[in-house]
Amino acid sequence: MPPVDPQTAPRLLAVDFGEKRIGLAISQGSLALPLLTLRRSDDAAAVAAIAAVARDEGVGALVVGEPRRLDGSSGSAAERVRAFARKLEAATALPCTLVDEALTSRAAEERLREAGVDPRRHPERIDQVAAQLLLEEVLRRRSRAAEGNDTETEEP
Repeated sequence: MPPVDPQTAPRLLAVDFGEKRIGLAISQGSLALPLLTLRRSDDAAAVAAIAAVARDEGVGALVVGEPRRLDGSSGSAAERVRAFARKLEAATALPCTLVDEALTSRAAEERLREAGVDPRRHPERIDQVAAQLLLEEVLRRRSRAAEGNDTETEEP
């Protein structure tokens, strides 16, 4: 697959899935920006809301965080996310790439603390920033692939 120029690539929407909240982040060129947090009541409502955001924002592909264990294996949480990602693909007709989200919530909490935000008082921001971290990783991969410095060319 040929490398993708981050500046001309379609916008990406990253999804940090949770049973209570779902964080979203969006790409703007080579930047990943936190977008919003959805309260999740059920899959159908969450999928419809994410599909609406994708449509409104002109998104060309989805990135969904897949919870993997530190040893790289997956369990029931990963299967749950894969099932949700399949629903998103069906509802949006957009390609969906799963990205390892190991430790993104902890990294998001740390990033918020560094910015002077107490994550305990603003848990919804954790989900947005976790989605942003997922998206930053995908955009880094794209940039390295475009520069010819990466053999990893997985594209969402």
